Amino acid sequence: MKTGIVFFTLCLSLFSCSLRDQKPIDKREAKQQLMEADKAFSTLCEKEGMKSAFIEYLDSNGVLLRPGHMPIVGAAAIDFIIQQSDTGYTLSWQPSFADVSASGDMGYTYGMYTMTWHGIDSVSYGTYTSIWKKQSDGKWKYVLDSGNDGVEIE
Repeated sequence: MKTGIVFFTLCLSLFSCSLRDQKPIDKREAKQQLMEADKAFSTLCEKEGMKSAFIEYLDSNGVLLRPGHMPIVGAAAIDFIIQQSDTGYTLSWQPSFADVSASGDMGYTYGMYTMTWHGIDSVSYGTYTSIWKKQSDGKWKYVLDSGNDGVEIE
């Protein structure tokens, strides 16, 4: 019986020490890192096209919410992106805000996007939101992406 109590006390002590060893995240820094990831995502989209960027930043279980479609998940999202033509426009965006969970492993961004059409004098604007998950290597990937078109800029 004494051995059981000693073992239980030792396990409880080790468990509580491991909880104390977890450092609290710096939320301001985590938000900044997420904003930087979203900006880098947009930069890649401008330079290499929508397909390359959206596939690069998509989490393996990521979800796309697109008009006229049920949620498109995981491998089906990659297939959907591959089937899209991205040669007639340049897509870019600017995140307006980011927030992260207390644990620092999930977050979201939202902002405005601009779609500049090639060969015609036309620009479309809209809003977007992305939910992000921090990967084991420290990189952020989106787990949900959605956008709304039709915003008029005055």
